Amino acid sequence: MKLYRLLLEALESLNANKLRSMLTVLGIVIGVAAVIAMLSIGRGAEASITSRIESIGTNLVYVTPGSTNQRGVSSAAGSAGTLTLDDAAALANLPNVVAVASVTNNFAQVVYQGQNTRTRLMGVTPGYEMVSSLTLEDGSFISEGEQNARSLVVVLGSSVAETLFGSTSGVVGQKVRLNGQPYKVIGVLKSKGGTGFFNQDDQVFIPLSTALYRLVGGARFRGSSVISEITVKASSAKIVDQVVNDVTQTMRELHGTVEGADDFTVISQQDTLNAATSVSDTLTIFLGGIAGISLMVGGIGIMNIMLTTVTERTHEIGLRKAIGARRRDILLQFLVESMVLSLMGGLIGVAVGWGISQLMGKIQIAGSSITPVIGLDSVLLATLFSLAVGLFFGIYPATRASRLQPVEALRYE
Repeated sequence: MKLYRLLLEALESLNANKLRSMLTVLGIVIGVAAVIAMLSIGRGAEASITSRIESIGTNLVYVTPGSTNQRGVSSAAGSAGTLTLDDAAALANLPNVVAVASVTNNFAQVVYQGQNTRTRLMGVTPGYEMVSSLTLEDGSFISEGEQNARSLVVVLGSSVAETLFGSTSGVVGQKVRLNGQPYKVIGVLKSKGGTGFFNQDDQVFIPLSTALYRLVGGARFRGSSVISEITVKASSAKIVDQVVNDVTQTMRELHGTVEGADDFTVISQQDTLNAATSVSDTLTIFLGGIAGISLMVGGIGIMNIMLTTVTERTHEIGLRKAIGARRRDILLQFLVESMVLSLMGGLIGVAVGWGISQLMGKIQIAGSSITPVIGLDSVLLATLFSLAVGLFFGIYPATRASRLQPVEALRYE
């Protein structure tokens, strides 16, 4: 029997039981829509995280206190501050290093008149602007003079400025209070956006000296002020690995440690990007797998309805065999019906999944939104998988129908 005849008969059969067919298709629609939506949101999250990290720069190297063992768990050495301003000064003299920034971070309550917000407080040196590729919307960044004078000045992230002042313009020159102390706003940063877990716009910057001696206290280690992190900017992304090796060796000489006993960790921005991408890929696969379960449930619904159809059409099957239909013809007839059901559900599910993805992209979580990414491969994967589900769950009912004996089938009431 020709394929187009099989398709016509399948459509006629499904049309004869519209409501039942629609309910059966609904299971596949839900499954495919869930797969499309979950994969697109997962990829959107990955793209968002990647763009945020790359916007800072891929030629950065971070030095943090404490070591990390082979299982990725911080050792006890990380419980105390082991990085100092002397370490940062030494790293600034390394070859292929164009800038070094010392950082200490904490959280602070920022207040302006009746508005307040709790945000990340970053104590930084003037070089942080260059190292992190910060761009100012208005005003200026922290200067060497303000660093040396321990000035009470602050640069606001755009999100903080919006929360406190309702705008990023006209903010410079105003005074805000950080943990009860007055600070003059000298600059507002351009928006970079956030991932939902870390919003680059939701932070404020003050001179490192001010943070160490006025807010977080001046802890010392080996005779120098303790800091939270050292950020090193390499001259090129191509030589980051060499810079990582140079930084590691220099830190070991300064701290008197050997490999396996370090009290610091050196990691590149590319390592951070790879780790974030790996986590995102794993999460996307996990979400897609959960959504795929609903496709299997839809397939079970197809098998159930096809078994019912075989039972209802037993007499018809016997009549077809009696006038010459071969076992293969009956098998193909019911397989095509099953696959038509799943294909219809797949196509509708793609459209529904696209709509859900667009809707989710408009919802903001923790002040940021994710732009879903719907790839052609995910659409083809979901559609082909729905066809495979129809084929797999249609084989048993079709085989059962093809094995019916004509005489027994004709006697069936």
